[in-house]
Amino acid sequence: MGKKLEKNGLWESSRMMLPEHKVRIIRDERETLRRIKPILDEQKLEEIECTLALSLRSHVRVTVVLFDPFENTTISGFVTSIHTHSREFKLQWAEEWKWINVDDLVEVYIV
Repeated sequence: MGKKLEKNGLWESSRMMLPEHKVRIIRDERETLRRIKPILDEQKLEEIECTLALSLRSHVRVTVVLFDPFENTTISGFVTSIHTHSREFKLQWAEEWKWINVDDLVEVYIV
């Protein structure tokens, strides 16, 4: 008579769950998988700042790893400007550039 629900019956049975509910459940599960930003110690922060300054002075390409709640983002380029008062720097690659906040960094290394 009716469809028998198995262990994934709510996902498989369109009669039991509205599409809006499925989207909400998936979004809630994704939000619980968010990562927490690591707290960097003073030595790591100093290392990051020195690497950014070296890229600015010597025009050396660096790769920066930006924190994201789901997956870290990696960008490679040259530091062209540093604003110490706002703790941000300008990273340029090809014809594009982006202002990046130092507090968003997880790691910086020379390519």
